[in-house]
Amino acid sequence: MSELASPEVRNINAEQVLAHLPMRAAVDALKQALLQGYDPALAHPRTSAELEHGEFLMMPSEFGDYAGIKILALGPDNPRKGAPLIQGSYILFDSDTLSPLAVIDGPALTAIRTPAVSALGIEMLAAPDASRLVVFGTGPQAEYHVRAAAAVREISSVRIVGRSANKTARLVETLISEGFNAKAGEADDVENADIVACCTSSQEPLFDGDKVQNGAVVVAMGSHSPDARETDDALARRAAFYVEDVDTALREAGDAVIAVQRHLLRREDLGGLSSLVLDGKRDPSRPALFKTVGMGWQDLVTAKALFENLPG
Repeated sequence: MSELASPEVRNINAEQVLAHLPMRAAVDALKQALLQGYDPALAHPRTSAELEHGEFLMMPSEFGDYAGIKILALGPDNPRKGAPLIQGSYILFDSDTLSPLAVIDGPALTAIRTPAVSALGIEMLAAPDASRLVVFGTGPQAEYHVRAAAAVREISSVRIVGRSANKTARLVETLISEGFNAKAGEADDVENADIVACCTSSQEPLFDGDKVQNGAVVVAMGSHSPDARETDDALARRAAFYVEDVDTALREAGDAVIAVQRHLLRREDLGGLSSLVLDGKRDPSRPALFKTVGMGWQDLVTAKALFENLPG
């Protein structure tokens, strides 16, 4: 890793990301980084830069032999222009020489990284026999969260709750073709769920938190601003509440920010992902809520796993 000669920079496209970064491998890479002592509290914060037609999001990180940065461009008007809403790349570097090693398709890496983080929370918090999954949302993250949950638990049923009947039906068909017992669902299906995944752009709570059963785990990843949330006061009041990092959550995670502002819980009631992985304790007498916003160290760890798994 520290040779003076600059290594060849590899270009890794979306197809290669999906082929060489299995969900289980991504979950294991995240878990191993925390077991090796990585502290998310030391992570570089996400920064943004306003542009005429959108914004840049920049997420740098460093750990062990690698450093990297994800640069995404968000164009709110892109869908009507026939272009993707989110575009960008992840650049992986040698941490010793800071020589670039790879340029990776950013959206594809995120498509694996984000549900892998949720899956790690599910692995640590869900009952060993948890099998009934309810997913809110019909987009790519909803689809990948089903696969992520299946990477850490034996999923017996999937219920998809979406605003569009057509999009819901298409996702259900895709999941059935992959062997899942999938159907369209409704918000009250959380009453019988072992795992609930919130993968939407909703600014308001998606379901009644009093209906979530004790021992169930809810993962919420759709909102990334302090004034938006996918879960309600009732769940915040009842749940064992976990986040990737407390300071990050209180800047960016509306589910946590609003709950603290309303005195439904205290800052010290928020558990971090690192302590969850290291301690490995769960409380089956209440629901668990794992709220994520995405952090640069997660991109770095999964990019490392991908890079080291590439043939040749």
